[in-house]
Amino acid sequence: MSRAVGVLFALLVVVGIGRPDSVCRGEDPLPMLEKIEVTSSLDKTPQTSLLWAPETAREQPTPLLIWLHSWSADYRQEASLEYQKQAVRRGWILLLPNFRGPNKRPEACGSKLARTDIIDALDYVEQHYKVDSQRVYLAGASGGGHMTLLMAGYYPQRFSAVSAWVGITDVTQWYHDQAPEGKPSKYALDILAVCGGKPGESKEIDAYYRARSPIHFLHQVGDLHVDIAAGVKDGHTGSVPIAHSLNAFNRIATTNGDDGVSDDEAEQLWTAQKLSAPQASDQVTDATYGRDIILRRKSGNARVTIFQGGHEGLPEACCAWLAKQRRATTE
Repeated sequence: MSRAVGVLFALLVVVGIGRPDSVCRGEDPLPMLEKIEVTSSLDKTPQTSLLWAPETAREQPTPLLIWLHSWSADYRQEASLEYQKQAVRRGWILLLPNFRGPNKRPEACGSKLARTDIIDALDYVEQHYKVDSQRVYLAGASGGGHMTLLMAGYYPQRFSAVSAWVGITDVTQWYHDQAPEGKPSKYALDILAVCGGKPGESKEIDAYYRARSPIHFLHQVGDLHVDIAAGVKDGHTGSVPIAHSLNAFNRIATTNGDDGVSDDEAEQLWTAQKLSAPQASDQVTDATYGRDIILRRKSGNARVTIFQGGHEGLPEACCAWLAKQRRATTE
């Protein structure tokens, strides 16, 4: 099948996921997902995604949610079930790209190949469905949060809004987080396999770390709607310290000429898991979270939320925020 833009081949096969996440437990069964294979515009290999679209999506402008899998998973991740529920309930198209699978080899983990796979899959959906160009949403948690913010920095014009939960924003820092006293964890070993060595071993290796770290590209998001969230216990009971989310927001705030979260506030959140002098915005109630909000700050179209919780994403809160956002996208 030829494409109008580039040369991509796509084969649609209607499939069930073959696991419990193909049904909505205790509720009406979820519809089957379609498996699509889109040829990479870079290395010409077939790249797989899962897709669901409402019956009306070929005739009526329809929002698109692209949900990105986590660090050690692929496009078949069971956690995507909750986002499929959200998409079906809201009448959104859902795209679950693979983007080279688990982050344990150079082709994955935010590489140019992985980033391009997401854009290729987005192009495919936009060519085959009537996607609402003001409602193209990107979201993910953990490794998916990492990739969400990386795509926001590299391709801000392609998305209307992005929502990143408990994401890694500096791969160099996360390597050190995951290798205390020089003893690498499973995640640190993954990073070594991706980047070819430790930070500081060579300029080439450092360039690999930098290219995969959203913190170095978030100054480019412009007026993109950006939602960043993390549970305050993450880094204590989870794998990604909240500093990654706070630093990402601060990079955007600094670019906007705004004050970010102060070093003292960040330290309080890390050590005491609360603020001694919360601002009015930190004391809001957000019913979509179902959790206490500990910190919430805004800068331009960007927002950061630290909530009572751990290393997790909240599907209802994520999609409720996305549903409110409108912004024209371009190629």
